[in-house]
Amino acid sequence: MTKLPAKADFPVSQVRRYLEPGPIVLVSSQWQGKTNIMTLGWQTVLEFSPSLVGLMISRGNHSHRMIKKARECVINLPTAALTDTVVGIGNCSGADTDKFAKFALTAQEAAKVDAPLIGECHANFECRLHDDALVDSYSFFIFEVVKAHVAARPKHPETLHYTGDGVFMVSGKIISRRSLFRPDML
Repeated sequence: MTKLPAKADFPVSQVRRYLEPGPIVLVSSQWQGKTNIMTLGWQTVLEFSPSLVGLMISRGNHSHRMIKKARECVINLPTAALTDTVVGIGNCSGADTDKFAKFALTAQEAAKVDAPLIGECHANFECRLHDDALVDSYSFFIFEVVKAHVAARPKHPETLHYTGDGVFMVSGKIISRRSLFRPDML
């Protein structure tokens, strides 16, 4: 039998350290000839087909205004090799900084949106705004992924997961349970 872990009270304001829904992403945007990149840890898959992803982009963030106007963005998946870049991007504002230049990132042309892909990232997901009903009240954007670009190798990249206070976890070892998987249960 598994031993039950000892638990203590924990501040509810910090539960995100355990519940962040996925890896840190870099969201690139473009509006009126200007580009920006933001570091984001608040995203979640909402539907498989069409491929819908929800992003919580704070109203106080420069990217919020650009993305709200452009109604599109690119979700870029960095690996652990870009940790310092991810932190640096999150610590400055695109209102007065060209982040592609400052962090020596390669802006690549997207196929279906105007926002640029970040070449150094493992994957890039071109997105168009699908539903903006929650933007004004909760800063929650619902995007449809309209084009995806993913590097062939590694199959399971080391992604970053934010735990708060400037601390990240790197995705761990892969555990397969394919023999137990039932696709008919999806």
